[in-house]
Amino acid sequence: MMEAKPKRRIVTENGDTGEDLVLATLIGNGDDVGPLVRHAFEMGRPEPLVHQLKNVAKKKEAEIEDLCKTHYEEFIVAVDELRGVLVDAEELKSDLASDNFRLQEVGSALLVKLEELLESYAIKKNVTEAIKMSKICVQALELCVKCNSFISEGQFYHALKTMDLIEKSYLKLIPLKVLKLVIERRIPVIKSHIEKKVCSQFNEWLVHIRTSSKNIGQTAIGLTASARQREGEMLERQRRAEEQNTGGLGESAYTLDVEDSEQDSVLKFDLTPLYRAYHIHTILGVPERFRDYYYENRLLQLKSDLQISYAQPFVESYQTFLAQIAGYFIVEDRVIRTAGDFLLADQVETMWETAISKIVAILENQFARMDSPTHLLLVKDYVTLLGTTLRQYGYEVGPVLDALDKSRDKYHELLLEECRRQIVTAITEDTYQQMVIKKEADYENNVLSFNLQTSDIMPAFTYIAPFSSMVPDVCRIIRSYIKGSVDYLSYGVNTSFFSVLRKYLDKILIDVLNEVILETINNNSIGVSQAMQIAANISFLEKASDYFLRHAAQLCGIPSRSVERPQASLAAKVVLKTSRDEAYLALLNVVNTKLDEFMKLTENVNWITEEMPQGPHEYINEVVIYLETVMSTAQQILPMDALYKVGVGAVEHISNSIVSTFLSDSIKRFNANAVSAINHDLRVIENFADERYHSSGLNEIYKEGSFRSYLVEARQLINLLSSSQPENFMNPVIRERNYNTLDYKKVATICDKFKDSPDGIFGSLANRNTKLTAKKKSMDMLKKRLKEFN
Repeated sequence: MMEAKPKRRIVTENGDTGEDLVLATLIGNGDDVGPLVRHAFEMGRPEPLVHQLKNVAKKKEAEIEDLCKTHYEEFIVAVDELRGVLVDAEELKSDLASDNFRLQEVGSALLVKLEELLESYAIKKNVTEAIKMSKICVQALELCVKCNSFISEGQFYHALKTMDLIEKSYLKLIPLKVLKLVIERRIPVIKSHIEKKVCSQFNEWLVHIRTSSKNIGQTAIGLTASARQREGEMLERQRRAEEQNTGGLGESAYTLDVEDSEQDSVLKFDLTPLYRAYHIHTILGVPERFRDYYYENRLLQLKSDLQISYAQPFVESYQTFLAQIAGYFIVEDRVIRTAGDFLLADQVETMWETAISKIVAILENQFARMDSPTHLLLVKDYVTLLGTTLRQYGYEVGPVLDALDKSRDKYHELLLEECRRQIVTAITEDTYQQMVIKKEADYENNVLSFNLQTSDIMPAFTYIAPFSSMVPDVCRIIRSYIKGSVDYLSYGVNTSFFSVLRKYLDKILIDVLNEVILETINNNSIGVSQAMQIAANISFLEKASDYFLRHAAQLCGIPSRSVERPQASLAAKVVLKTSRDEAYLALLNVVNTKLDEFMKLTENVNWITEEMPQGPHEYINEVVIYLETVMSTAQQILPMDALYKVGVGAVEHISNSIVSTFLSDSIKRFNANAVSAINHDLRVIENFADERYHSSGLNEIYKEGSFRSYLVEARQLINLLSSSQPENFMNPVIRERNYNTLDYKKVATICDKFKDSPDGIFGSLANRNTKLTAKKKSMDMLKKRLKEFN
């Protein structure tokens, strides 16, 4: 190869070349030219060097010639030396030629080897590059295989990370355009496939979480219900301890709120598919699209959940309906708390407002349709549990509680109507006989439970209660009404609802119980014992109203002392007292009606008899027997003030009846014998009045108002008609002392009827009895003066 290269001749015509000068300088300086020679042979160009050397030699020869001319002898010597050097040069040349030949022989083989080596180096380089490129392709293909494996195993996150690695680290390095193009085309397809698979799994989760929402809601509401029950038990124990002055329970009060950690530990549901889907969509660069997809689908689910079926009664489906809603928003709360910025608070608020408006509309509609207080209370209780549960998750449940508050009157109307039917039944089916209690347990249930006892001492059994069975029956109904009212008002908008409960308690006592009692009282078929027992029952119901108020206060957590003040009593107590007076009036009307039947003075008395009466009429004995029966029964049943009213009313009615009979148009005329007979009757009544007044102990209570004092008008009238000087009635002093209850007009009317017959006391007998004649004159004078007065 070296021989094939052309040789370049350096020709100088006019002077030396630069190389000759350098070589000459080196030789002239005595420097070693060995490196130049070695270099010339290494470069394969010894001829130029030889030629240069010859040129140098010629120059030197010229220089020598000059020197020889100058220094002939020295020149000769130098020539000799030069010849010696020439010989040496020739030898050196011969050695160089020999070495060159040998070098050429060795160098040719080495050059062949060198060419082979260079070719091997090129092949090695190409192979190395090919191996490197192959490794890149293999690694890329391995990642593709791994990506496919992840996809087939559902590990989409790892698949996407692998594709991301291929895209960023390998795709640009792949030398094969075909492979690179295939991979570039497949990556979007694979990403689309992964997105579809993830969306498919997420859709399955959406269906699953919607199905699970009911159980989630029921579990959460159940936890709230358990907490509420524990709170109620705690408050009840605390109330009892306070009533027993034990200073409380010595432990902290239970709070209704259930901690989030406790809720989360119980409410287990898997949000992994959601997290994974969101994470994968984030990697795919479309998180916003997935957020919108989630929000739209969940909103559609919510709207579907808010639809109720009218084919099934709401009272049978409300728990499922409300639990589904509770579960839905518990899931959303967990999502917004754990998924970062995936779900916005405004979106959840929009969903909640949609739900709350629909729930309120459904509740108002369903409450309007309900006709059972029990059903309404069941729904209300569950709704308040829903509200309490969701309030723990930060949702505003005020509108739902407002809807319950709006239905408060509807519930109490239904409850009142139900209690009215029960009260009517209890009063209608009452036997109006005093309740016979044979056991201590019955005494506790029917008397002590409602503070109806008349003594703090446990009575001996069998015990005859002063009230009939209607009283404890009605008390139980009122107590259940209070409990029902408290159940509805609890956990509502107003935490302090005692004033509201008090209003409703007055309403049932006044508008229901009192009205039913008044209807019974005003019933014309009511008897004496019935009226008497009703009056007694009202007294105990009036007493029980204090118990009702205390019981209501206890259920509301209000201290009993705050309602034990007289000014804190119910308005119904005054109304019942008025009704009790109505009952007394009804009793008196019945008694008076019966007395009128017995007396019938116009029929039982001969007003113009000619015979002097020897004693009272027979009817008066029946009157006394009847009065004895009434007063004895009243003494057993009625309180002393009522007993006094009955006695006063009866004797006063007898007095009025006597006076009214004298004034009656049916009595045209009467004589002194008739007056004497009525006088005997009146004395019997007066004796009975005195005896009963003292035997009943009323004389110790009403010392200035005996029963006899209410017969005074009849007594003064009889005394006037029996007086020998009736004209004294016109004497103010005597009239004020003896006849102060008599009315002028009544006396005038009665005196006009007081006439003697021809054979009567003022007729034929007048000639034989000067006293009677004088009395007749006095009576005539009284009549005359009364006419003048009128």
